[in-house]
Amino acid sequence: MRPSTPRRPLTAAGVAVAVAAALAAGPGTAAAGPAHRTAPQTAPAERVQVEIPGPEHGTVAGSGHIAVPAAGLGRPAPRLTGAAAEADGTVTKVIDNGPTADRLDVVVIGDGYTAGELPRFHADARAKWADIAAVEPYATYRNLFNVWTVDAVSRESGVTGDPDGGTVRDTALGSYFWCGDIERLLCVDQERVDAYAALAPEADLVLVLANSAKYGGAGYNEPSKTLGYAGIATASAGNEKSGQVAVHETGHSLGYLADEYFYPGTPGYERYTGQEPAEPNVSTHDAAHLAQRHAKWYRWLGEESPDGGTVGAYEGGGYYERGLYRPTDGSVMRYLGKPFNLPGVEAMIAGFYRHARPATALTPPGTTLTGDRAAVVAVPRLTGADGHQLTVRWSLDDRELPHLAGRTEVRVGELGLRRGDFHSHRLTVTVEDRTAAVRDPAVAPTLRTSFDWRVRR
Repeated sequence: MRPSTPRRPLTAAGVAVAVAAALAAGPGTAAAGPAHRTAPQTAPAERVQVEIPGPEHGTVAGSGHIAVPAAGLGRPAPRLTGAAAEADGTVTKVIDNGPTADRLDVVVIGDGYTAGELPRFHADARAKWADIAAVEPYATYRNLFNVWTVDAVSRESGVTGDPDGGTVRDTALGSYFWCGDIERLLCVDQERVDAYAALAPEADLVLVLANSAKYGGAGYNEPSKTLGYAGIATASAGNEKSGQVAVHETGHSLGYLADEYFYPGTPGYERYTGQEPAEPNVSTHDAAHLAQRHAKWYRWLGEESPDGGTVGAYEGGGYYERGLYRPTDGSVMRYLGKPFNLPGVEAMIAGFYRHARPATALTPPGTTLTGDRAAVVAVPRLTGADGHQLTVRWSLDDRELPHLAGRTEVRVGELGLRRGDFHSHRLTVTVEDRTAAVRDPAVAPTLRTSFDWRVRR
């Protein structure tokens, strides 16, 4: 989580109080695990919008949105005792790519896993993240991410609604299929999710894995009101398509992308007549007007896209059959299993850098360096097929030092300062991602970071 990214503090009303109370409670009490540390119950009338995944045997990524209770089914949290209570809430850093402040922190929480099933939850979390990280641009930027697990211990194995609507399980997060009477819609109790997510350092994105092989998921794509993370994606740990569902949902929460699917012949969705949408991948303008107005994805028009075909303006998107255009015929924002299109890749990279930055200063910025001391930065390695890497440039008093380009450690003695020169000089390093996948100059400033030190010989 980048320090510059606005978020509510972890001491926001309710959550921190609940967590502190739980930490003070001993094993076997009603507050022994995070499921019992929840903030005061959400008013029954409070509802949130979630995205419905498309049908299991279809290819459409989603099938619209529905308002569901934020507090799930409203059942009491399960009570834990003994070893189960002690294991509940354990936080593990699964993938460590650097300080939380400089990385996008993904928090994976399981539901429907008993204490004895926690090793399987950890394996499921690694496997599901591997599925997500295999998709571009995640694949190129995987080293910008940290991944954490939080052990949510359930009294019973499995989740409510699996295998049928009459099945009820006593679980930590209250996950349940048949949410809103839609079998594949997998909802959770958001307050319980928040209580567990608050235990991990500065969550930026939350993935809830249900201990189930049943197809399903949901996208809670509004930022958390208490913790500030980008959104929650729910998925079945044992279903092969659930990783695709999660990728699609993070397109909304990280990339701010709109859905590119639509409802042919559906009353109310025949034609869009509203204002220009804010999302970068849907527009009221056709290709000619995009080019003329220099709007949205005009910089990508005519380019070959990873999801097939060329970037243009294809009518239908944002649920409407007419009146809205999308960049390509079939990206992951329309069909599960497809890649992001070029404008989508650009939006996702911009989203990554809203939460992460391309370098970490290992020598505290602003300090004065003398003698043989060094300024040191850590720069993540990119793993894309094009081979491009982050650029590192050094300057002294705003004068670039080309011979130091690419270095991650520079000593004062290498700067050419004369001995006896007691004047203080400014040493600056700038690390930048000059990826060809970003063409919007408004995004470019988020792709670089700089650190300064004072130096003298």
